[in-house]
Amino acid sequence: MPVNVAIIGSGPAGFYAAAALIDSGEDVCIDVIERLPTPFGLIRGGVAADHQTTKNISKKFDKTALMDQVRFYGNVEVGREISLSDLREMYDAVVLAQGAPVDRTLNIPGADKPGVFGAAAFVGWYNAHPDFGNLNPNLDVQAAAVIGVGNVAIDVARLLSRSDKGLAVTDLPDYAETAMSRSPIKDVYLFGRRGPLDAKFTNVELREFGELSQCVPQVKTDQLPDGVGDLEGREKRLKERNLETLRQFSERQPDEKPNRVHFEFFASPSEILGTDKVEGIRLERTRVEGGRAIGTGEFFDVACGLVVSAIGYRGIPLEGAPFDERSGIIPNDDGRIEDGLYAAGWIKRGPSGVISTNRPDGVTAAGHIHNEYASGAIGGKPGREALEPFLRERNIRFVSYSDWKTIEAAEINNADAGRPRKKFVTIQEMLDVIDNT
Repeated sequence: MPVNVAIIGSGPAGFYAAAALIDSGEDVCIDVIERLPTPFGLIRGGVAADHQTTKNISKKFDKTALMDQVRFYGNVEVGREISLSDLREMYDAVVLAQGAPVDRTLNIPGADKPGVFGAAAFVGWYNAHPDFGNLNPNLDVQAAAVIGVGNVAIDVARLLSRSDKGLAVTDLPDYAETAMSRSPIKDVYLFGRRGPLDAKFTNVELREFGELSQCVPQVKTDQLPDGVGDLEGREKRLKERNLETLRQFSERQPDEKPNRVHFEFFASPSEILGTDKVEGIRLERTRVEGGRAIGTGEFFDVACGLVVSAIGYRGIPLEGAPFDERSGIIPNDDGRIEDGLYAAGWIKRGPSGVISTNRPDGVTAAGHIHNEYASGAIGGKPGREALEPFLRERNIRFVSYSDWKTIEAAEINNADAGRPRKKFVTIQEMLDVIDNT
């Protein structure tokens, strides 16, 4: 009898876990349960629309999804339409891989003003995520501020700085491309609380700012250190590359191109300014001591009409599983929560790393399942033989992987020349495509 495993979430962590289970050699039956009709998580809804090559990892996950041992149940929300306890009664093992879908709160005065958005919401909006299609940010402003200097922050800054030609080859939804192309934004500011050596962006993404056709990067020379210190190995090489790129940016002139993106380090946001909307941001100069940003008491203001806070994501509680409110993750022992319940990806360790960083989590979860099945701690449950009757009895409309391929084909077919796809924005649109095919 196979080991019946349910994986909640169809992003990288979920698919890496499925692949690891198959590679383990165990006789497995894997059901991937996803609340949206579309798989791939942040590959579809988080990776920047102008980074199509990064999305190609979905082809690897596509192969996993099409394997005989795997089935996809999209449009099924665990915690609302089916409970975790229901799934644990049906499956030998449940892997929680639902990610960290919400923004960490920006706790400064004025953060609730119109014109302030978390990056999860803003990125979801420009990636046609059904949760954020109605966000409607006002981009009719002269300047924008992005709080944070990780890859998500610079994705936001780069897309706000792209030319119309650069936007025209993305899979941005029409509403986002129109808003960005019509936007009069001339200056985008990226603020980091610590110094350039503490920034989390990768050099590949950083260098892109030097290649934008309509925007020139700006860096203050006096914020750059002479070197990277006594680091060694890979970390030293990565920081040296970033520092060299930032030095090159510091030599660029602000009037080289129509628009500018400003990298501002040692700056901690303290207040969002304005009356009934965002009119600026107040920041405090910092110094770094022991790896921490310490306020100096020196403040400065930057005028802007849009603020995007890219200070990190966090998970949300799921009834039936423990949750650490402070860290925003599910407490676990190297991916194991208890017999039959495991965690992988951002819900396990927090939002860090790149797509492939999730792979070891999947391998670890598969190892726990193998060991506990071998010991007799888990096993003997019906899996999908119980799931499908449960969904049908309750008239829960689930989307199969074949249905998803129908949606995908329609998105590709609907795209204008030069674009990879034209995403459907609402769940109902996706279901209509399936029904009308």
